[in-house]
Amino acid sequence: MLRKIIKYFNKFHFEKLLLIIVLALSFIVRVYRVNDLLGFYYDQGRDALVIWDLWHNGKFFLIGPTTGIAGIFRGPYYYYLITPFYLLGGGNPVYPAVFLAFLSTLSIYLLYLLVEKIQKDKIVSLVAVVIASFSFNMVMASRWLSNPTPMFLLSMFLILGMFRVIDNKKYGWEIIALISGLSLFNFGSSGELYYFLAIFIFLLLNWKNRPDLKRLLISLFLFFLTFAPLLLFDLRHGGILRNNFFKSFVSEKSFTFPTESLFEARIVYYYEVFSKTLFHSRQKLEILLMSFLVLGFLFFAKDLWKNKYVKVVLIVLFSPIVGLLFFQGNDTVLYEYYMTGYLLIFILLVSLVLGKIWKNILGKLLVVLFVIVFLLNNFPVIRFKLKDKVDSTGSVALKNELQVVDWIFEDSEEKLFNVDIYVPPVISYAYDYLFKWKSFKGGFNNLKFENVDLLYTVYENDSQHPERLEAWLSRQKGIGDIIEENHFGGITIQKRIRI
Repeated sequence: MLRKIIKYFNKFHFEKLLLIIVLALSFIVRVYRVNDLLGFYYDQGRDALVIWDLWHNGKFFLIGPTTGIAGIFRGPYYYYLITPFYLLGGGNPVYPAVFLAFLSTLSIYLLYLLVEKIQKDKIVSLVAVVIASFSFNMVMASRWLSNPTPMFLLSMFLILGMFRVIDNKKYGWEIIALISGLSLFNFGSSGELYYFLAIFIFLLLNWKNRPDLKRLLISLFLFFLTFAPLLLFDLRHGGILRNNFFKSFVSEKSFTFPTESLFEARIVYYYEVFSKTLFHSRQKLEILLMSFLVLGFLFFAKDLWKNKYVKVVLIVLFSPIVGLLFFQGNDTVLYEYYMTGYLLIFILLVSLVLGKIWKNILGKLLVVLFVIVFLLNNFPVIRFKLKDKVDSTGSVALKNELQVVDWIFEDSEEKLFNVDIYVPPVISYAYDYLFKWKSFKGGFNNLKFENVDLLYTVYENDSQHPERLEAWLSRQKGIGDIIEENHFGGITIQKRIRI
């Protein structure tokens, strides 16, 4: 029996079993208690309302979520992607959130395959999987019900497509065309613009593997499909998207030579984004280990550049690092999620450097120390987040939002009522959707817009602009008298009778 067990594991490979375990744990930390902890706010409510209108009112759409730049929209493919899971869950936002978490886990498996292809070392590949799976920053980004989340998977497919071209499998160009278009026009943000700079450099370096006419036409067609809905919307609305794009990127000179202060701000931004991906808190030991990583990268840079696959990783990763120095649009503001499409590529590079360090005994000890410190740094905050009861005065999540909605329906006893809601930034899309969904699910027919005597006021704390909340509450005093008040985490609900 023992010989059979040993033979089985030798055949199956212990590393593969370990990979399956780590990926399973990766998925678990991305979906554990998502029904309670899901962040369902302005963006999520807005997206859900669009899908609701498609589902119940047949209102088709050609544009998707707005970007951070006024008047410029993404394409609708994110909505198309999550719509089936809203339908499958009967409108429950947990279903699409779990699906996006699954895509993120799948992207980590692709990361494993890419690292293994370069390093030919399963241990180093597993180190990459561990970092991607249990980085607190990666876990939280993967639990985000938003359009940048699929960028984890898309970024790995982009690298995979480039590797295919290098291997003289020219269908890789079709992958590159489709992924780059989906990334820029539908799922990504400012950072994904620089995929095209990387692809241009990649084409020059791999000119002998350039696509023939047939593959070029297919690639262009696939690329066209990624922005075709936006183009149709623009044609139907008098060029509104083109005008806004021209205004933002040309008239307002979004790309200019960086000032010294902007250069410093970008360096700080890069440090925060990438260092947080490795260590949630960065004390002396974590900074020391990251310094060793940088020194290791510089020491092995020449050797890394000689590898044709690593060259692709470096080109793709450093394109936004250089390119965003010249981007001054959106009032020079860069949000962390702008780099979502590069975080796994960064982890890929980190694992390659660790793989070089791994070659000797001292290096193995350093890599083991790095992994131990990484886990000790990230596990406590992951554990704390997953155990959060969302009952503190600052907590707002799907759990207590639904508690508020359910309480109102139960308290009203099917009487007609009005709801007045205050949330930062003052647009209550999340509650608008939850009331629609729960009323439809519960068979209620008491959502009425005309003024009735029974009024519920709901508000969340606004620490950034408390004066706005105070002004809103002052107006409510002149509308109705409070007869009951309850608190669910950071949400307050007041039952009122109109004056």
